[in-house]
Amino acid sequence: MNQAVKNNLLMMLLSIILFVGGYFFLRLAYHMSDKMPFTQEIILIILGTLATILITAMLLNKQTSVELEKEQSIKFIELKTETYRDLIDRIESIVLHRDISQDELTQLQFHTHRLAIVASPAVLGEYHNFLKVFHQKVAQDKHVSDTDEDLLTEALAKLTVYIRKDLIGELDEQSDISPAKIRKQIMANAAEH
Repeated sequence: MNQAVKNNLLMMLLSIILFVGGYFFLRLAYHMSDKMPFTQEIILIILGTLATILITAMLLNKQTSVELEKEQSIKFIELKTETYRDLIDRIESIVLHRDISQDELTQLQFHTHRLAIVASPAVLGEYHNFLKVFHQKVAQDKHVSDTDEDLLTEALAKLTVYIRKDLIGELDEQSDISPAKIRKQIMANAAEH
């Protein structure tokens, strides 16, 4: 069981014990403190303080776990973004050099493994399609012709659509622009070169 859940359950159990025990203690103290002024009020103040401390501890524990989850999510998105950016930079480098070395092919292969760690299934599927185009048109002769560049650009544009959806798809869903229109615009931008 998660440590935060265990802590919350412990705090809840302690709160229940405190309230039940406090109730019976109050009943007993009420009958015993008839002759002493303000005793009942002091007992109530102590019980209220203890209950407040336990509830505050429980809320702080929950807040800490939520903040940790948020921080992990942010770091994961940063890792995804960096991995995707590195991939696009690597593809750009390959296309610009025109003649591809075995080292560049190996580096692209390692990017494939990095993607396997962070990419969504949709990105992985579209990356597979990109690799098909890359291997059919470029990797065999280790040269990027103008025709190859156009095909790679189109395949990369399709991949970029899925990368965008993986990184900021929720924001796109909240906007007035449909995913189909965004895809169409990305493809049109890629064709304009």
